[in-house]
Amino acid sequence: MASSNALNPGGIGGSVASGEGKRRVKIIRAPSLSLRELWQSVRALVEYRDLFYTLSAHRIKVRYKQSRLGFAWAIVQPFALMLIYTLIFSIVTRMPSEGTPYAVFAYAALLPWTSFSNALTSGTNSLVSHSHLVTKVYFPREILPATYVVASLFDLAVGSSVLALMMLYYKIVPTVLILWAVPIITVMTVFTLGVTLILSALQVYFRDIGMAMPLLMQLWLFASPVVYPLSAVPAWLYPVYVLNPMVGVTENFRRVILQGMAPDLRALAVAAIVSAVLLPASYILFKRLEATLADVV
Repeated sequence: MASSNALNPGGIGGSVASGEGKRRVKIIRAPSLSLRELWQSVRALVEYRDLFYTLSAHRIKVRYKQSRLGFAWAIVQPFALMLIYTLIFSIVTRMPSEGTPYAVFAYAALLPWTSFSNALTSGTNSLVSHSHLVTKVYFPREILPATYVVASLFDLAVGSSVLALMMLYYKIVPTVLILWAVPIITVMTVFTLGVTLILSALQVYFRDIGMAMPLLMQLWLFASPVVYPLSAVPAWLYPVYVLNPMVGVTENFRRVILQGMAPDLRALAVAAIVSAVLLPASYILFKRLEATLADVV
């Protein structure tokens, strides 16, 4: 790991030696908005790629350490939610599922939603919960929230095995359109990383954000077509509704994998554009706040 161990809230900029034989000191200052400064920040991520891989693997292992079910917890959460929603929306009250058994209809959308929700909830607290690292040693701080996004993608892969079994049980045969799942998950990952970077940095300064996350995720869930189809949304509301990138992600993930339908390109394009704009903007904000993170956290 690159060196550093003393932080100066005044600034980002290189390492200096305080004298021969003494340890190097990393001076952190808020970067300018120049492309050169941002490019240097991105290059630093490449230099710390081993740390990123190590922490990501550690994140996956620690999440299920000393639990009897282990990695099965990646399946339990979306599966339990699917059972609850199936009971409510297919037995207590009838929710349209576009000709698909409601259980697999809900589970297919809950997979990407659960991945997004877990990454955002855990990643928001990443800097605060690792304050001992942030204050004692230098590394690009964005690595911490990013590792939670990677861990959530691992959960998504594990949970997808149950979706495959459910499709086999209900005799649902996937089509070649399933290949659309790759760009759909890519869009979700970019969006998740962008939101997580912003919230994790702001959480250091405003701890109310962490307290508000459970409520935010509940509201966001019902503002996305997870337990109901996109077709249930009134036409007049659609232009505003699809501005939520998780609309394009959850609806299209279900369409291409489960229903064998072409994706809603408008919803997916909006999600991709919002994500592509959000990630660099959130990264710039994160790097500017990074200069004083160690003093506040």
